[in-house]
Amino acid sequence: MKTLTKEIQEAITPAMAIELLKEGNKRFVQNLKANRNLLQQANETSDGQHPFAVILSCIDSRTSAELIFDQGLGDIFSVRIAGNIVNEDILGSIEFACKVAGSKIIVVLGHSKCGAIKGACDHVEMGNLTALLAKIRPAVDEERQTKKNRNSTNAKFVENVAEINVKRTVKAITERSTIIKQMLDNGEIGIVGGIHELSTGQVSFYPDTIKLG
Repeated sequence: MKTLTKEIQEAITPAMAIELLKEGNKRFVQNLKANRNLLQQANETSDGQHPFAVILSCIDSRTSAELIFDQGLGDIFSVRIAGNIVNEDILGSIEFACKVAGSKIIVVLGHSKCGAIKGACDHVEMGNLTALLAKIRPAVDEERQTKKNRNSTNAKFVENVAEINVKRTVKAITERSTIIKQMLDNGEIGIVGGIHELSTGQVSFYPDTIKLG
């Protein structure tokens, strides 16, 4: 796999960027890896980077974006926070990735059995975690399919909340960043939300979250 250069990055469209991630995840699920020299990539990116994607995902130790999308050094920006929520600092990081560094796609990636989602479902309060989980609470309240057992013991409820949380984050990024909105409107970048199934490694994108300008 070639190290990304500015020329290669500029030639990638938002639609192509999604396909590159899909292909990488397919390799991961099949336990295959692209042939790349990471030390060579480290050397070739030492004077500059040109990632084609920025991925906002959870801190969960099993959801490394570089691994589950089979990407190398210099290929993606990885923004990680419990519950893949968004705040001012994360918005600024995404704006940098797209406007300054040239990334073509924003991915908001949730995952199955997410501890942060479970904590929000159970109304957990603990130190600074309380404020973080409060950002997920609107997704819990928005889930109205489940009438009983609205807590972490109900796996379906947890997965429903995880999906809603991803979609709310996608919407928040587009609504709270004028820079990202303008780039989306101009077709310069795309955005998509998805879910990573821990047991299989497979990533599924939500069709109703895909915006390619």
